[in-house]
Amino acid sequence: MKFAFILDQLDSIKTYKDSSFAMMYEAASRGHQLFVMQQGDLAWKNGETVGFSCALELTGQSDAGSHWYKKGNVEEAPLQEFDVVLMRKDPPFDMEYIYSTYLLELAESQGVRVINSPRGIRDHNEKLSIAKFSRFIAPTLVSRQEHLIRNFLNEHNDIVLKPLDGMGGAGVFRVHDADHNIGVIIETLTHYGTRTIMAQRYIPEITQGDKRILLIAGEPVPFMLARIPKPGESRGNLTAGGFGVVKSLTGYDREIAESLGPSLHDQGLMLVGLDVIGDYLTEINVTSPTCMREITDQTGFNVAGMMIDAIEKNGIEFE
Repeated sequence: MKFAFILDQLDSIKTYKDSSFAMMYEAASRGHQLFVMQQGDLAWKNGETVGFSCALELTGQSDAGSHWYKKGNVEEAPLQEFDVVLMRKDPPFDMEYIYSTYLLELAESQGVRVINSPRGIRDHNEKLSIAKFSRFIAPTLVSRQEHLIRNFLNEHNDIVLKPLDGMGGAGVFRVHDADHNIGVIIETLTHYGTRTIMAQRYIPEITQGDKRILLIAGEPVPFMLARIPKPGESRGNLTAGGFGVVKSLTGYDREIAESLGPSLHDQGLMLVGLDVIGDYLTEINVTSPTCMREITDQTGFNVAGMMIDAIEKNGIEFE
């Protein structure tokens, strides 16, 4: 099969922890061909979506600079020439990202297999989509009105505020009812009432980790990565200094995953990362979910292999 990956710059990839690299390595080990392109390499031309891609060879060397890969020449080809196109561009989820999903959706309409589904990505804001599964979430408010946010704080005393388009824990604030900075925090996050944000009751179990649970083709990976905040932090994100410990899913973790999995898969979301704190679902990550390498390194369970299995199986069904 011909796998086309839409990625960030290859030299920015840290192969020792990158899930896209894990999938590329697994696919190549099975004899599949790899091609790479960036978001800006997509175009609509002569009635079809095309990509300006390069063939990719993995060298097996270190991840310093370009030592781990060799690229072929840039060639233009309709996306229909690939057996599967994997959209693995990291956020921010800005208008350029949305334009890319439009181009990929046009390709889908002409028979191209795109993972994850462009419409599915657009329909699932990674923060707000938890509202579709409200029985699993902590008390939550979505608004840009200061008085509603203050009322929510007065009700719950200890809350977390975050932008709807953030990533990696950026812009996340924990606020107490006695905090003298609440006004400026709300003004900053809402841009003086012009941007909608999310408020959630603080979940003390964050000290035990912000759990990343992976769903592949609607099925949960049997292990999850608990991202433990560093001392003095309330964010477990690895980019915010947290450290990851792999654990088996709890019974309730599995219940959440198995409840969401079929619905998300039916909407074209083959690879999803659920974020769970304690027993509460906090985010549904659909753009470029990660943590494959950490789980595999600590348990030996081949997460990338599970993903490529699902793509191969789906390819047979697709034909």
